[in-house]
Amino acid sequence: MLLWTGAVLVGASAILFAVLSNRVYALFVHLLAVSPYWPLVLTPLVFALLSWATQGLLVATRGSGIPQTIAALQLDDPDFRSRLLSPRVALGKMALTLVAIGAGASVGREGPSVHVGAGLLYALGKRFGFAEPQAAARFILAGGAAGIAAAFNTPLAGVVFAIEEMAGAFETRMSGVVLTAVIVAGVVSLGFLGEYAYFGRIASALPLNRSWLAVLLCGTICGLAGGTFARLILLEGFTPLDRFASLRARWPVLFAAGCGLALALLGLASAGNVYGTGYDQARAILENASVMPLDAFGVLKFLANVVSYWAGIPGGIFSPALAVGAGIGHNLTPLVPGAEPSAVVLLGMASYLTGVTQAPLTSAIISMELTDNREMAIPILAACLLARAASSLVLRTPVYKVLANRLVADFERTSAPCAVQSDGDQINGKHP
Repeated sequence: MLLWTGAVLVGASAILFAVLSNRVYALFVHLLAVSPYWPLVLTPLVFALLSWATQGLLVATRGSGIPQTIAALQLDDPDFRSRLLSPRVALGKMALTLVAIGAGASVGREGPSVHVGAGLLYALGKRFGFAEPQAAARFILAGGAAGIAAAFNTPLAGVVFAIEEMAGAFETRMSGVVLTAVIVAGVVSLGFLGEYAYFGRIASALPLNRSWLAVLLCGTICGLAGGTFARLILLEGFTPLDRFASLRARWPVLFAAGCGLALALLGLASAGNVYGTGYDQARAILENASVMPLDAFGVLKFLANVVSYWAGIPGGIFSPALAVGAGIGHNLTPLVPGAEPSAVVLLGMASYLTGVTQAPLTSAIISMELTDNREMAIPILAACLLARAASSLVLRTPVYKVLANRLVADFERTSAPCAVQSDGDQINGKHP
């Protein structure tokens, strides 16, 4: 009963999060209609305020939220888990992500939904006596899986995400807990919102002929692009990135304001298309890929995602990654003249998401469930496997694992609350 109740709360919170996200972003769009120059003032200011607000007790709300959940599964220290998954962090994550979206940040709500879901179920389990580390881990895993399933209305992806991305070892007893949480959260989402596909029904196919060149192109190019994005947001490995990391460590608020200004300039260059999750743009490309008005959308959205993440504000990367993949897929359609444009775009979305997360099964199933398309199953799986290999050439370890390992290493080395950043960066800007 506790698990069912928690799953209902996770499903309801994901739905509330989605509704509020749409409303606050609608206010931002209204502001853009008044003047496209408003973000030059608003976005840097809000980014700076968010950076300042997440320096102390709410430091764990920064970033996607998925690394925090993975780190809490890796290290069973109760104090460490409470810092990352407390009710205060869950509530702050949702509220501050909404503020970021309301300022036009190029972030999504799916990663934060995972964080909130894991926090809610962990807090409930702990409150009612399930404090033993292994039992607590089941609640964390189930909450994260239910969060992604309810946020996207993709139950299969929720289960696969728990297995592939969050759980290092998936024992039989855990599978029942995860499935129960995902099913209950899915029923709540179905009851409130009805049966729907996130991007609508996309009826496209890729015949087994030279159209399969799209699999090779999307898997390779989008995989490399996704891996490059993951490498960039880690802010390490190259001298320019190390310098950016040092600047963010020394002046986090000013650095965040600079990222907000960069996003506003990208917004001007894209006629406002790079703000927000990118859902509307990705859907428009999928539904009418041959006449997308902005050929540079993929590149500009890519940059918008980078500067939004660099700011250190709360927000996820799933939806924005799908938008970038749609933009790159649109750019690749002229190279495969015999293929349906929407099929190439769908391959681009799945491949780029795989490149970012290095989770090919999750990316493939999410892409199929989001578009209610089973005909593309084999091409999507093939493209995602290629993308995983291409991404690993740029970044050998999946980005969420790197960020989670930073959190664990920081805690084990210092065991001091002020020494942990939510995205895994140390305050002094150096990394393990």
